[in-house]
Amino acid sequence: MSARTAASWQTSLADLSLILFMISAAAISRQQGDLRQEKQAQAREVPPSSPEGTPLAIYIAASGAPPLARWLSEQAGDPRQRVTVTSPYGPDPGDMARSLAEAGRLAADAEAAGHKARIVVEPGLPPARVALAFDEPDDAMARSLRTLSPKPGEGSHSR
Repeated sequence: MSARTAASWQTSLADLSLILFMISAAAISRQQGDLRQEKQAQAREVPPSSPEGTPLAIYIAASGAPPLARWLSEQAGDPRQRVTVTSPYGPDPGDMARSLAEAGRLAADAEAAGHKARIVVEPGLPPARVALAFDEPDDAMARSLRTLSPKPGEGSHSR
């Protein structure tokens, strides 16, 4: 094999390698541009509402609705039930303040009826609603682990 023939196939291989590199770089650049566009579109979307369990009963704070304390007293009582007050707010200035005031009023009514309420204020359309459900608090696992006493041999070890 002559030196000239060896250089010829090496040059062709180098050319093909450069072509493959440019195609790969263009494809990756296009893919990253698509990912950026998807992330920007997701950022513009309304954030998802907070997670809740399946509600047993829903109270809608509309005009003509009975007082929340009376409505709660008519529901079947269970200490595992959780009251969630969801108060939506709009884009106008002052909507957040009105939404917080409405959520506070409904939570106070729930406490007057003997229920602790979780308050969720999120973007959306009125009216406010109250859900009675078997929700597990987010920190239930942490709380249950804190109350457990360490078994012999577990916990901190002194040296």
